[in-house]
Amino acid sequence: MSTVNTESMQLACPHCHSLNRVPVSRLAEAPACGRCKQPLFAGEPFELDAATFDAHAVRSELPLLVDFWAPWCGPCRMMAPAYRQAAGVLEPRLHLAKVDTQAQPELGARYGIRSIPTLVLLHRGREIARQSGAMSLPGIVQWVGQQPSVH
Repeated sequence: MSTVNTESMQLACPHCHSLNRVPVSRLAEAPACGRCKQPLFAGEPFELDAATFDAHAVRSELPLLVDFWAPWCGPCRMMAPAYRQAAGVLEPRLHLAKVDTQAQPELGARYGIRSIPTLVLLHRGREIARQSGAMSLPGIVQWVGQQPSVH
């Protein structure tokens, strides 16, 4: 019988993407990466590409909110400041990342992204929820708060 370790969790670093084991009780204490010494929670979304995506979406035990966007998308650019602010509000309950679907079309295809911006909430490799269309800061925070895996 396997047991789930509730005292610590594996977290991917938003800077070097290496995995770190962090005590759950210390998540709010600004933990740093054991490899690059950068903060594991920077209060802002980080960019992911095909090479770094699975470290955060599959191997990290922290929920991951991904903004699938493109630089030419007006609603994406309008939502970007609210999404950036949401990182400061929602961390350390989850990480917030961005995927440029123009530069990373394989990730857009993998998740069946049909319109942008689209937010996809992932936990341990599984899609928990999805929301398409630009959202405000209160809308993002409220939507995330309604998802059972983020409490």
